Amino acid sequence: MARRLPAVPQRLSAHLDVLLEVQAHDLVIDQLRHRRERLAERQALREAAHEATGVDRQLADARARGRDLARRQRRLEDEVDTLAAKRAGTEGRLYGGTVQAPRELEALSQEVEALARRTRGLEDELLELMEAGEPIAAEAGALEARRQELATEADRLAAVVAEREAEIDRLVAVAVAARGEAAGGVPPALLATYEQLRRRLDGVAVARLEAGRCTGCHLALPAVELDALRRAPADAVVRHEECGRILAR
Repeated sequence: MARRLPAVPQRLSAHLDVLLEVQAHDLVIDQLRHRRERLAERQALREAAHEATGVDRQLADARARGRDLARRQRRLEDEVDTLAAKRAGTEGRLYGGTVQAPRELEALSQEVEALARRTRGLEDELLELMEAGEPIAAEAGALEARRQELATEADRLAAVVAEREAEIDRLVAVAVAARGEAAGGVPPALLATYEQLRRRLDGVAVARLEAGRCTGCHLALPAVELDALRRAPADAVVRHEECGRILAR
């Protein structure tokens, strides 16, 4: 059976028509706010921010690897400089004429050879480090360029989002004003019931009864319920037993 609410005696049919107008405004407001939240540019902005976070992590890793190679390179260069200085001093003694003993000269010559071999080994390591650093530098450069692209795109999207939000907010303000004006023509008790129902009925709290069917849930009312509606006083607010919506007869 259709459920009755407390009677609203004055011009019920007109009040329900106004309530349907209020609901139409509420649905427009809901749609506008949903559109505001679901802006394609807002989602693109989130995706750009997510990608930027990933790029930042990759860039930090590439820079860390680059710094590690640079530290190792400086350490090898320092060692090469130390060996070069030591080799220069040894060669000075070897060729300076101050050492005459053949055995000592031989020892100095062997030391120069050993220092030269060690220097060549370190220089080979330096070359390997320099070669290893090239792709890391290229990777970091590409990541920096992508990060700048994302920052530029984020700025553009943020500006578009702000513009679209401002336009939607303007439309919402117009709809809210119209809704408030219409709601002023609905009895407070009926409006309070409508607002309670709207919160739990997907925004549609009042529906027309057309050809024995509720336009809110699109279900046909049983003959018994339709008969009860016909018998209900004209000033009684009735609700569909199945979905709970207020029925505008």
